[in-house]
Amino acid sequence: MRLGLALRSVFAALAASVLSAHAAPPLSFGEFVTTSSLNAALGNNATIGFAYAGDKFVGSVYFGTNNNQLYSTNLTGGNVQKFGAPIAGASGEIYVNASLGLGGFGPRDVYAGSEAVGSVFRFAHDGSTQSLFASGLIGGVRSIAFDPFGLYGNQMIVATNAGNVYRVSNTGVASLLASVGEDAEGLSFAPQPFGTFAAGTLFVASEGSGVLRAIAPDGTKTIAVTGVPSAEMVSFVPLNLGSSGSTVEGFYAANFSNNIIKADASQFAPYLGDAVVTGETGHQVWDVHYDAGTGKFIVTQIGTFPAQPEDGIFVTADLIIVPGVPEPETYALMLAGLAALAAISRRRRKIG
Repeated sequence: MRLGLALRSVFAALAASVLSAHAAPPLSFGEFVTTSSLNAALGNNATIGFAYAGDKFVGSVYFGTNNNQLYSTNLTGGNVQKFGAPIAGASGEIYVNASLGLGGFGPRDVYAGSEAVGSVFRFAHDGSTQSLFASGLIGGVRSIAFDPFGLYGNQMIVATNAGNVYRVSNTGVASLLASVGEDAEGLSFAPQPFGTFAAGTLFVASEGSGVLRAIAPDGTKTIAVTGVPSAEMVSFVPLNLGSSGSTVEGFYAANFSNNIIKADASQFAPYLGDAVVTGETGHQVWDVHYDAGTGKFIVTQIGTFPAQPEDGIFVTADLIIVPGVPEPETYALMLAGLAALAAISRRRRKIG
């Protein structure tokens, strides 16, 4: 009951902040994992993948020394060290993510795959064991995500460079969800209705065409947004971003080929519920917002990366509650709060 009252207070405060949010200056980034600490641990600072795993971050580096060796950091970006053993057969760009404790997946186990092969490997949360989890995917792995809202059964979603998007069960059984006909890279789930698409809908970015597609649970594909230059990764801004007041909350990204950078949560207050897309070629950061008045998506540049953007993730209050996973009633309360904030956000946009 005390947790429920605390969460209600958080959502009330966040609602007030949403109503008073104004356009922000361009995003600014600070170094989170340093070039020197990466080189000291790995002899390689060409950052590619980066994931939040509850009590740590886990990342990867590109071709060269320790290309197929993951690394971990603490929650302040320090204590960089090798995580697990080298991944057999992996090379090139290595993609990582951590499970949510939903859909039969353990809380905060780490999963990784590479652009070279259609396989995903599972690592125990502490890196003590690892094994082949899913194989036989057509195309190399380009992104790994976990469904947090349940439209896709809380399963793992994997995109490949052959344009295929797969559901993967907690036992590693993969089934084709959709084929987009071109590269499929960034994956993210809308936290509120996004245009005509329902809350929880999966969106996929294609770098070559700059297209964002919505993929429904039945595999139906719809081109939602076009003209996002070299769309590398898509990450929806969580509606509760910044609500805990923890400095861990924020946006983290691999700044290839130098380091990991971070933008504080407060900078995204005007963009709650929008999609943030990074452009690989021009190093831009784009906000994609649905304007209910015109019925169109508006793409606006909101920042520039110091170098080339790769993986980008948001860390929010509901994630910081780990290790462990919130009780089911806590999730229900959070989702109810998110629905209320979605309505407030739409009202703010309409008034603005």
